[in-house]
Amino acid sequence: MPIRIADNLPARHILEGEGIFVMEENRALSQDIRPLHIVILNLMPNKETTETQILRALSNTPIQIDIDLLRISTHESKHTSEEHLFKFYETFDEIRDRHYDGMIITGAPVEQMPYEEVDYWDELCMIMEWSKTHVYSTMHICWGAMAGLYYHYGIPKYDLPEKCFGVFAHSMTWSKPVKLFRGFNDVFFVPHSRHTEIRREDVMKIDSLRVLSESPESGLYAVSDKKGRMFFITGHSEYDRYTLDSEYKRDVSLGRPIKIPVNYYPDDDPSKEPVMLWRASATLLFTNWLNYYVYQETPFDLSLLNVEKKNKIDLEDT
Repeated sequence: MPIRIADNLPARHILEGEGIFVMEENRALSQDIRPLHIVILNLMPNKETTETQILRALSNTPIQIDIDLLRISTHESKHTSEEHLFKFYETFDEIRDRHYDGMIITGAPVEQMPYEEVDYWDELCMIMEWSKTHVYSTMHICWGAMAGLYYHYGIPKYDLPEKCFGVFAHSMTWSKPVKLFRGFNDVFFVPHSRHTEIRREDVMKIDSLRVLSESPESGLYAVSDKKGRMFFITGHSEYDRYTLDSEYKRDVSLGRPIKIPVNYYPDDDPSKEPVMLWRASATLLFTNWLNYYVYQETPFDLSLLNVEKKNKIDLEDT
């Protein structure tokens, strides 16, 4: 599938080197189709790495996608250059009048802070509220998932006794087939890297939410509303082969208490090449979301997104 991104975005060269079709802006504008319009709110410190990972995850569908990159304006990024941010990212004020088929809200390394103490919390709340009327389906990832569940439903997060860190086996929980997991194996693997969790008993108190997938080791993985308009994914399916390796070696070098990531290195030996167990399921996750909950359901005229009560998806439909 062609992804339309800015011509000079650094991720372009990496993706093209992997054989992923990245379309130039001028060529995309000349085609007589309406591509999906996706906005990515990137809250991660190293934005270039996260851009590449998410764009790679979105690249396995025949649907053309136009990507907008969104940044928080009330927070100063210390790990991404101002030149990169101002060249490739927009602020909420610049995009607030647009409508989008889909949105992705990434994680952020602030999970052990109370939500209200995060310096951009008010702006994030404003964006999440805006998404209810300007985005058809939103995927929240890791801390973004916890923040979304807290903002929309009041569901708290809890500190873990030690970091949930590694690649864990998961299964589908919802009693009937769900299109988000169509084509998945009965057991599939997902990377996790977090110090907090959300708990099943809190989610189950909300009648409009469903637990779609979880792990006996790492807990809840996927939660959705009944309409398919919001997905909350606690793991990092978008991670590449070496992300956990980099995090582990960073923490070791800084003297932080960190265990070897679970199910990651052969023989738990960090000198060996990490085993990637999650690429196929990650591809399916993003492809299914784009196909079943964005492409097949979003109105051609995105201004109709404001009519939220008319937009309903049956999550049980196979």
